[in-house]
Amino acid sequence: MAWLYLVLAGMCEMFGVAMINKLNQTRNIQTFVLLLAGFGASFLLLAAAMKTLPMGISYAIWTGIGASGGTILGMVLYGEPKNALRILFIVMVLGAAVGLKLVS
Repeated sequence: MAWLYLVLAGMCEMFGVAMINKLNQTRNIQTFVLLLAGFGASFLLLAAAMKTLPMGISYAIWTGIGASGGTILGMVLYGEPKNALRILFIVMVLGAAVGLKLVS
């Protein structure tokens, strides 16, 4: 169950980052509330995962999902550049998080 919490925490982190971008485009209270909800849920789910999983692994996976997912959302939703090097580095971030788990 802890791994499910961790993946959901990373996805909520991605949502929060997307709401930061949306808030910069259109300042309204609804977007701000969604931003707070996304990051709040992310932290609560991360804390739940860390009751079972080690902090180092949890944090690495959570930030990997958030950073990679935020970059992918930027490319898909906001027209940020899509090129082979960006995708390679996303794969490297995710691979490093998985590798850290494998050696632990």
